Amino acid sequence: MKNPRDIIIKPIISEKSVEQMEQNKYTFKVDKKANKIDIKQAVEAIFKVKVTDVKTMNVKGKLKRLGRYQGRTPDWKKAIVTLQEGDKIEIFE
Repeated sequence: MKNPRDIIIKPIISEKSVEQMEQNKYTFKVDKKANKIDIKQAVEAIFKVKVTDVKTMNVKGKLKRLGRYQGRTPDWKKAIVTLQEGDKIEIFE
């Protein structure tokens, strides 16, 4: 297994993800090559919590323009991790 800090890149803080935290679901930007088992083990190792479910999705990059030049933002992978009842991750400390 890779280093857990290489799998979990950063937490995603948005209006939707903050609402999901009330349901014990946390959203992370993860490595594109990581699978659900790697993500589960990385979250459990870093935050010392018990993970019950992992949902992943590949997010396509958006088309951006600057004058007459255009390009794309990079593609990335997002994971929504559901924790066991009673466990909590303190992101806003």
